[in-house]
Amino acid sequence: MILGIWLDQPVWLIFALLAAVFAVAILLIRLILVAPPTRAFCLGLGGVVAPFFGSVSVLLALLTGFVANDAWERQRQAVRVVQSERDSALATYDLSIATVSDMSNIRTDLAAYLDAVVTDEWVRMQDGESSPRAGEALGRLLQAVAAPQISAEAGPAAHNALLTTVLRLRAARGDRLSLAQNTIDQSKWLTLMILAGLTLVALALVHLDKPRAQIAAMVIFSAGMVSTLGLVALHERPFDGPIPVSAAPLWAALAQMAVKPAAEAR
Repeated sequence: MILGIWLDQPVWLIFALLAAVFAVAILLIRLILVAPPTRAFCLGLGGVVAPFFGSVSVLLALLTGFVANDAWERQRQAVRVVQSERDSALATYDLSIATVSDMSNIRTDLAAYLDAVVTDEWVRMQDGESSPRAGEALGRLLQAVAAPQISAEAGPAAHNALLTTVLRLRAARGDRLSLAQNTIDQSKWLTLMILAGLTLVALALVHLDKPRAQIAAMVIFSAGMVSTLGLVALHERPFDGPIPVSAAPLWAALAQMAVKPAAEAR
């Protein structure tokens, strides 16, 4: 819940909130170290060697790499899926024109599907939902392409190619919706923040007898974590968030379909 609210913020606020969390953590650690009730106990922990910091930071680095790779892979996959959907739509349109039979109904259903995706479904995907209008348009397109008379009029080869292309279009839409509906694994982010907090504590213990060096080390580490985690967060949700995947390829495909009939008419 908290993670979802955080990721819904603008880019600058995502980084600002993350920086505030680390600033509060540093402040709490310093207060515990200097507060009279705990000062004597904390000073008794002196002698922790620097390699101890490395044992915790390695775990943090490994998990950060895993989370970053997961986020970037979903972003890349989302871009590939949208490109595949566009290519399949254009291939379906071109195949319907290349055949000698009249397939204007197929082109009409295809245009209706793309229009429903870019004007309705793309907005719904931000809430993890699909568009009934897009689903109905795709259903009509599949029914039109699967009609037996197409094989008799255009030939089995053309019919098979057209049907295969539309099925690829349907599969691409399914992959896109699956990525949009994928819920955030909050446990990995919680683990990341816990490890980051433990690393701050480790830095504080290593520099227990040098307050200025201690503060500098924690601030530098926090700045690095804010930059890294903030950048990863921007790619956590490919279709919803500060930097979502654009529907521009599908808009371009729809525009290209509108241009071709006009060019043919001339």
